[in-house]
Amino acid sequence: MRYFELFDNMRIPGRWALRSPVDEHGLEIDPWQFREGRSLDQQGTPRLPLARSGRALDFSHTGLAIPVVSRRVVALFERLGLQQQVQFFPAHVEGHAEPYFILNVLRIIRCIDEARSEEIHHWKPEDGNPEKVGQYRVVSGMCIDPSQVGDAHIFRPWGWRVVIIVSERIKEALEAEGITGPRFTEV
Repeated sequence: MRYFELFDNMRIPGRWALRSPVDEHGLEIDPWQFREGRSLDQQGTPRLPLARSGRALDFSHTGLAIPVVSRRVVALFERLGLQQQVQFFPAHVEGHAEPYFILNVLRIIRCIDEARSEEIHHWKPEDGNPEKVGQYRVVSGMCIDPSQVGDAHIFRPWGWRVVIIVSERIKEALEAEGITGPRFTEV
């Protein structure tokens, strides 16, 4: 099985750009909670303001990399049987009547292959962030060890939760469905 980092394709001409979600009072919702790899209990329906209007996409990120997906992506993931690996929160994109959803990935897997990755740096005591010592500070040219993934088809790598990894099965399904917005890099 091959795996791919799932990106928001920012090279699409005329595409929209989304701001971070806000609650019904206009207060920003904690964006970091969506990287914790756990089920969340979200109250209300978040609003997603537009940073730039343009072509709506089936998959995109907010300014702080919160994944936002269309109903088509939700339906596809349900058909693929991924309900135990993801959670979807209804959200309203300003100026759009169609339903959108914040995608919460529920699995964190320790799988980065440091020896095969291009560049890895860890937080050190002298960096001044004692709570991060030992965690990844830089990961570039990431490679993962597929033997550590198990049955997961969508997950975030332990220590580098800023990215989402998908299996080849998901990549191919998104492409076959004509889902707009994603870009993939093999890891």
